[in-house]
Amino acid sequence: MENLSKLKMLMLGFQHVCVMYGGAVAVPLIVGPAIGLTQEQIVMLISFDLLACGIVTLIQVIGGKGIGIQLPALMAVSFIVVEPVIAIGKVHSITGVMGAVMVSGLIVALVAKYIGKMVPYFPPIVAGSVILIIGVSLMPVAMRNAAGGAGSPTFGDPKNLFLAAFTLMAFILINTLSKGFLKAVSVLAAMVLGTLLAGIMGMVDTSGFSQASWFNMPAPFYFGIPTFDVSAIITMSIISLIIAVESIGVFMTLGEVCDRDIKEDDVAKGLRAEGVGSMISGVFNSFSHSTFSQNVGLVLLTRVTQRSVVITAGGILILLGLVPKVAGLTTMIPAPVLGGAMIPMFGMLLSASLGMIAKADLKKPSNQIIIALGVGVGLAVKGVPEAFAKFPETVHLIAGNGVVMGTFVLVILNAILNGRSNKSYQHTLSAPPAQENLELAAAKEEIELTDVPPTAKI
Repeated sequence: MENLSKLKMLMLGFQHVCVMYGGAVAVPLIVGPAIGLTQEQIVMLISFDLLACGIVTLIQVIGGKGIGIQLPALMAVSFIVVEPVIAIGKVHSITGVMGAVMVSGLIVALVAKYIGKMVPYFPPIVAGSVILIIGVSLMPVAMRNAAGGAGSPTFGDPKNLFLAAFTLMAFILINTLSKGFLKAVSVLAAMVLGTLLAGIMGMVDTSGFSQASWFNMPAPFYFGIPTFDVSAIITMSIISLIIAVESIGVFMTLGEVCDRDIKEDDVAKGLRAEGVGSMISGVFNSFSHSTFSQNVGLVLLTRVTQRSVVITAGGILILLGLVPKVAGLTTMIPAPVLGGAMIPMFGMLLSASLGMIAKADLKKPSNQIIIALGVGVGLAVKGVPEAFAKFPETVHLIAGNGVVMGTFVLVILNAILNGRSNKSYQHTLSAPPAQENLELAAAKEEIELTDVPPTAKI
């Protein structure tokens, strides 16, 4: 694996930040107005969010004794928290939210060892199907951005779609025709070109940069001393456990692409880091974090697996949280440009998950039923979550989440029809190896190459 220069490390880390930035700031932008925060408080909420993302990322990637998955896993606020945080915030204010986030993080950290024991119930057919649901679920996010961003007055404008298509084509050309480092940063390069074209078209908003201050001092409990309500804590604890279930599949994905066998203890360390991260996040006025699927797609796409790259991204996020003026630069990337770049990244999750599922015997009736019902239920619920709107709020939060419901069905059906396997679970959820590596393997093992497409690799 290539030793990256400081400049390359910085660019690769910044690429990760650009990929997750829109999602990272979306949660506070949605939650803030909904629970009555002022514009100034929302700006602070975004800064605290970025700071917490950076801190939690470093905990997860660097790790320590008994904590941290130590894989290139970038952490960010999960979209799952939006509805419950708004519900809690309207009743118990932002301080009630922070209290619930902190306690739920403590609970996850304490039970991480037991959640990790779920690993044997996630063989390739289950984990691959979960990632397939996640990948399909993320595609509408990319398309909404491509059309101009949710709530945009120009949503669906042909200019937006043209800009997204331009960014997508730029990525395809750069990724296909270039080699080495430029190939690895093809997503970032495409976004730079897309933003330049957007500037020429008058579609770049520089107000976020011009109005941002130069320094923001971290302020624990900025919104006040946390309050602790039992119903709020129960709600956020359920949400945190849901996030943990999703994270297991993501850990398996990263383990495969990094050529590392993920065991129960590894999962427990990763989930423990998420729990501790939520506790810290609550102190620094943010929400529950999870391993961001978008960035896993980027790792699959670029094949850059060095932890140092994500550590650099974590440092950049901390900087963004401390220096809003720097963060303002990333707000200049138009939503259509982000959407055009998201499509291939999310698509990589789909492609890789299919390769993982293919490891199972798909002629076996039980496996066909597992995939059909698990993926079918997950996507059906994802498409119409309001079908459970008349259920109690706690039930609605769980039953209306397509990824969670799909995961439940997959795990239960697999346990009933195939039983619990005691094998080691190294999941083959990865992009095809680079052509140069295939040629080397062919020389040594005389394998067939004709049906295996090349992908990016440093």
